[in-house]
Amino acid sequence: MRGTFSTFGKFLFASAVAAGLGLATPALAQEETIKVGVLHSLSGTMAISETTLKDTMLFLIEEQNKKGGLLGKKLEAVVVDPASDWPLFAEKARELIAVDKVSAVFGCWTSVSRKSVLPVFEELNSVLFYPVQYEGEESQRNVFYTGAAPNQQAIPAVDYLMNEEGVERWVLAGTDYVYPQTTNKILQAYLESKGVAKEDIMINYTPFGHSDWQTIVTDIKNFGSAGKKTAVVSTINGDANVPFYKELGNQGIKAEDIPVVAFSVGEEELAGLDTAPLVGHLTAWNYFQSVDTPENTAFIDAWRAFTKNDKRVTNDPMEAHVIGFNMWVKAVEKAGTTDPDAVIDSIIGVSVPNLTGDLSSMMPNHHITKPVLIGEIQADGQMETVWETSGLVVGDEWSDYLPDSKDLIADWRAPLSCGNFNVATGKCGGKGIN
Repeated sequence: MRGTFSTFGKFLFASAVAAGLGLATPALAQEETIKVGVLHSLSGTMAISETTLKDTMLFLIEEQNKKGGLLGKKLEAVVVDPASDWPLFAEKARELIAVDKVSAVFGCWTSVSRKSVLPVFEELNSVLFYPVQYEGEESQRNVFYTGAAPNQQAIPAVDYLMNEEGVERWVLAGTDYVYPQTTNKILQAYLESKGVAKEDIMINYTPFGHSDWQTIVTDIKNFGSAGKKTAVVSTINGDANVPFYKELGNQGIKAEDIPVVAFSVGEEELAGLDTAPLVGHLTAWNYFQSVDTPENTAFIDAWRAFTKNDKRVTNDPMEAHVIGFNMWVKAVEKAGTTDPDAVIDSIIGVSVPNLTGDLSSMMPNHHITKPVLIGEIQADGQMETVWETSGLVVGDEWSDYLPDSKDLIADWRAPLSCGNFNVATGKCGGKGIN
C-alpha cells in the first residue's frame, strides 16, 4: 500500500511541476513509455520486402504490451521511412536515437543501408537489430545480426546444389552493391577450393530496380549449354526479381534445366508474382512459412489476426525480427534497464524460441544460431523443404575462405571486447567494423 501511494504521490508531484512550468501533460505520458525505433523502407525499390517488417514490429510491440509491456512500461513504436535511400537511413537513424530517444532500433534490409547507419549507432551508442541475410565480414559492438551469415545460407546452398543436384557450372547473379559482391567473392573462393575452374563461374551484377533482363538471361542460357549442369545463385534484391523470373519463363528456362537458388526471395516477394515460371526453383533461408511446428502455427494465426488478413504470409526476416525482439526484451529484463551498455552485456548467451521448434542463442560475436533450410518454390508461393541441417548453425562473422578474414574472430565479452581479433597475431584490428 505504501509503495502504491508513493508512486501515485510522485506522479501527482510531477504533474503539478509540469503544470507550473506550463508543460503539456502528453510530454509526461511519452516519458512513461519505452520507445522502439522501426527503420524500414516503406517506399522505393525495397518497399516490396521491408514494409512487412515494419508491420511485424508493430505486431510484436502490441503483443508485448498485452503481456504488460517491459519494466512496467508500455512500448511505443516510432516508425520512419528511409525510402530505399541509403544516406537517408543514417539521417533517420540519428533522428530516432537523438531526437525520439528510442531505446533500440529494429531495421535495415540491404547491407548498404546497414553500413550507412553503423557510424551513427557507434557514435550515439544505441543498438540495432538487423534481421536480414548478409555477407558477413563484420561484427560491430552496437549491432546484433539476427539474419544469416554466409555459412548459414550461401555456403549450404552451394553444397546442396553441388552434392544433390550435381551442379558443375555456376552463375553468380546479384544486385550491384556490397552484399552480393562480398557474398560472391566468398562463394567464388569456396567453389575454387572445391576444384571448380574459373571458366565455370560466371558473375553478373545489375542495378537496383533493373528491369531489362533479356540479354542477361540469354547469356545465362548460353552459359548453361556447355554440357555441364548449371545453376544460378541469386543475390538479386528487391523488385528486380519480378522481371528476372518472368524473363526466365519467357526464354523457357525451367528449374530442371538451370535451377535458381535465391537468397532474397521469400514468401512476401512471391505473394506478388506469377509463380508459374518459378515452380521448382529454390530458395535458401532459415525459416519457411510452411514449417510445421506448434510455434509457427501459433505465430501465423496471431499474425493474421493482427493484420486482419487470413492470406497474409510470413517469411524469414520476419522470424529474425521475432527472435531479435524477444532477445532484446529478455536482455532488458535481465539487465533491469534499457541502457544500451547494459543490454549489450546482458544479451550474450540469451536464448529464445525460434519458429522452427528450437532455441536460438545470441553468441559472443553478436550473431545467432539458426537452422538452414533449402526450399523448392511451389505453385501457391510457398516452399517445400527439400533439405535442412540436422541442428543449428552458429553464424560465422568472418569467412574462412578469404585470406584477410580467415584468422579473424569476434568476441564482445570482456576482456577481449573485439569485433576483429586476429588469432594469428593476437591483436584486435580496431573498432570491430570491417
